[in-house]
Parts: sequence; structure tokens; C-alpha cells
Amino acid sequence: MRIGSHELATRAFAAPMAGVTDRPYRRLCRRLGAGYAVAEMAASNPRLWASEKTMRRLDHEGESAPVVVQLAGADPRLLAEAARFNVDRGAQIVDINMGCPAKKVCAAACGSALLRDEALVARILEAVVGAVDVPVTLKYRTGWSPESRNAIRVGRLAEDAGIRMLTLHGRTRACGFAGHAEYESIAAVKRAVSIPVVANGDIDTPEKALEVLVSTGADAVMIGRAAQGRPWIFREIDHFLATGERLPPPEVDEIRPLLQEHLHEHYAFYGEQLGVRNARKHIGWYVRRLSGGAEFCDRMNRIDEPQVQAAAVDDFLREHGRRYGRLHEADPWRQ
Repeated sequence: MRIGSHELATRAFAAPMAGVTDRPYRRLCRRLGAGYAVAEMAASNPRLWASEKTMRRLDHEGESAPVVVQLAGADPRLLAEAARFNVDRGAQIVDINMGCPAKKVCAAACGSALLRDEALVARILEAVVGAVDVPVTLKYRTGWSPESRNAIRVGRLAEDAGIRMLTLHGRTRACGFAGHAEYESIAAVKRAVSIPVVANGDIDTPEKALEVLVSTGADAVMIGRAAQGRPWIFREIDHFLATGERLPPPEVDEIRPLLQEHLHEHYAFYGEQLGVRNARKHIGWYVRRLSGGAEFCDRMNRIDEPQVQAAAVDDFLREHGRRYGRLHEADPWRQ
């Protein structure tokens, strides 16, 4: 699959998730088989570009191509300006967020709230595409509510505006993450446009990835929550699509050094104090349902020093590996 001049190595993509898909996590996902990884949503308002939070979200140092930035906003002029700003800083693909269902985002008429105003959608897409010479993509939902689905119309607007790829989460904004993804809506969009379409929503196993690709005709799948604590899901999907066979569970002794690298890059990226605090959620995802994982997380959440935290994780996994070797089927790493 290609986006512009970029050849993507696999059809398993890492979804943008606020507070999760920072640079260290994206690099880990790419290393473990993600063909494409989108940065956390960044604001288009230039008054926020110098904030520490936004600067981190726009930091792509050492990241492999293609570097993808996702922008949120409701003003076509500001989004176009933000796209130029990010391309000047190294972004190779610009993704526009019209899918976030968060209340604070929708309250600002951004994210999936934009789907209520198709004329504004068209102006935003045309402005951003016209502002930069890199591919522009769109991530969106099937509509504002089940009563106002408009994914096909928005998809056609996007194609007409010059958008190079659509990623469609198979739920409306009103659905949040409840219920089941509407793969039939993704299939209908794929039939209606000629640009690549990526299916997103509820894809949590290699088998489900294949099922969704077949049923929708989509060109790729995007994985979000299922990759939290299990970033090797990307290589599992890639292997299954290529061979029809499941990879065996990863060996603990393979995963331990990868997680250590992730943690140390995380501390360097955020600084020690903040890095320790927000590494806790990643550690929790990694170990939460392993034998003794809940008790370990309770102890780990009281650790304030990065080296002590990393050593505790390594000791816990070393003991788990001694007992089990490979991660057995009861572990969440396989769920």
C-alpha cells in the first residue's frame, strides 16, 4: 500500500490516541510491525504551538518515515497554517481529525463534531490540501449519530478535495466506543471512493483483522486500544495475513529488553518526574492480567524513581519468564 511516495511495509497501522501514542510508543509499534503510526492529535491554534504539551506531540526526532502528524481544529485557515508549520518541521503526511468523540473536543466544534457541517468539512479539507505539498489524509467516524450517518458523503467530499486516504472508525460520535463497529458502513465507503480506505474499530486479533479486511474490502486496518500493552499485535497481524498462521506467543526474554528500551526512552522524552508518572499506565497495560500483575501494579504505583521503576518491571518479567518461558494463552498479551 502507498500513500503518495511512501510505501508502507504492512497493512496494520497504529491509531493516534491522546496520551498514548507519543514518540517512544510510536517507535516501539513501528519496530514491532506497524506499517504506519500516527502521532497524537495536536491543536491547530498557533497560540498553543509553543506549549510544552504540543511541542512534545510535534516531536518526531529519530522517527522512521513516514512521519505523520494529526491536526484538530475547526477553522480552515488555522488548520492550513498548522499544516504548513508541521510540514516545515518534518511532517511527511498530515492527517485531519474528524473522528475524536471526546466531549471537550466536540464542545469546541472539532473532531467528530465537524461531521454535522459538511460544507465546513469541505472547506477544511480543501484548505489543508491546498496548503501543503505532502499527502493529506482524513480520520473520521460514520456520522454524528445513528440517525445522521454521512460517511459516504464525507468520503466523497474528501476524495474530491484531494485527500489521499480515509481512515474510518465504524461508529458514530454518539456511540463513543459502545456497541460494535459498523463494518458495513466501512464497506459502503470503500465501494463509493477510489482512494485507500483503512478500517478502524474493534480489531483485536489477527483473525479479526483478516475478517474485517475481507468483509469491508478495506486496504488496511488501524489498531488502537488492542495495542495498549500489546504492541506486537502489529507483527502478529502481518504474519497472519501473509501466512494464515498465528505467531506463537512472544517469549518473555524477548519482550523484557524491548520494554526496558521503551521505558528509558519514555523517561528521556518526558523527564524523570513526569516520565515515571505517565509510564505507569503503559506498565499497567503490559502486566495487568499476568499472574501477580495486579499486586505488582499496586507496588509499582508507589515508586517515584525511574531507575527503580524500570528495575522493578524487569524483575517482575524476569520471574514471569522463569516460570512460564513463553507468554501462555491465559495471559492478556494474547487477548
